[in-house]
Amino acid sequence: MRKLKLIVTHVAIAGMLVSLGACSGMSRQGRDTAAGAGIGAVGGAVLTGGSAAGTIGGAAVGGIVGHEVGK
Repeated sequence: MRKLKLIVTHVAIAGMLVSLGACSGMSRQGRDTAAGAGIGAVGGAVLTGGSAAGTIGGAAVGGIVGHEVGK
């Protein structure tokens, strides 16, 4: 079960990195928001041991921080 969770986490991270390629036509603020959400999701997952609430919370906080930095 632990190995499956690790694989799913790596696939999710790879998916986020690939999807950030779609940010090339976005405004700087939009790009920073998306990057902040991705980084926050990874950070939240790591800090909470991969819990869904930690991942979602990290994404929300990261998105807000990225949005403010992009202003």
